[in-house]
Amino acid sequence: MSAAAPPPRILYVTDFAYEAKGRRYCDEDILFSSRLRRDFTVATCHPADAARLMGDFDAVVVRNSGPVLHYREVYDDFRERAAADGVRVYNPLTGRGDMAGKQYLVELSAEGLPVIPTVDRAEDLGRLPDADAYVVKPKDGADSIGMRFVPRDRLSDLGDLRDTLVQPRIPFRYEVSFYFVDHDFQYALHAPDPDRRWELVPYRAKAVDLDFARKFIDWNTLDHGIQRVDACRAPDGELLLVELEDLNPFLSLGLLDEATRDAFIARTAVSLRALLS
Repeated sequence: MSAAAPPPRILYVTDFAYEAKGRRYCDEDILFSSRLRRDFTVATCHPADAARLMGDFDAVVVRNSGPVLHYREVYDDFRERAAADGVRVYNPLTGRGDMAGKQYLVELSAEGLPVIPTVDRAEDLGRLPDADAYVVKPKDGADSIGMRFVPRDRLSDLGDLRDTLVQPRIPFRYEVSFYFVDHDFQYALHAPDPDRRWELVPYRAKAVDLDFARKFIDWNTLDHGIQRVDACRAPDGELLLVELEDLNPFLSLGLLDEATRDAFIARTAVSLRALLS
């Protein structure tokens, strides 16, 4: 009888020390990586070490690695080397959402999709709806880093908007996030209090909500991977896209019931095996 093939080797990329507002990245990744060990041989590393180590593994799983702007040169080197060497990366590095910066919000807004209106040029500021204040943030931002609020009468003072997005500040009712593995919906969580983004509770998604979220999952064309569609409920009841997180979305696994959490991790393992095949 021949020996069973060894399990695939996974390099799990995370920053256990990163301190995120309202979340403990390390707890989530300790749980997730330990559960993946049931199906894979798993080693963890900091994002700064991924490019150097990835050649010894069958795939690289990028998880809670923190905002790329903190290690831009290292991340760009990782992407270039992974592409050149044919390294399997999960999520694949072809994502069109936050993985590529937030330019997609400008593009989706111009296409008339249900997105918070977004522009990135001074000459387009007049296209934004009237608001008491506007949100100004970097295209490569994350975790609200670099975000500021500007009153309407100061918009003309912004000057060059290079690498910057401008959106109206919407008095939304709440935020809601939809979590997918590949193109399969897994669960939804929402923050009832707009001022407490990460105090999340389960959300029973309606068919119309999932139709909304799938518009962006389909647009992104990722065959494999974990994606989080963040939206806000506008005063008129419409859902508007806040961001499409396809690089390293925090999953709030600690807030899920055991059955939902187990199903999500099991589905991720299936997705990883499909990527490796």
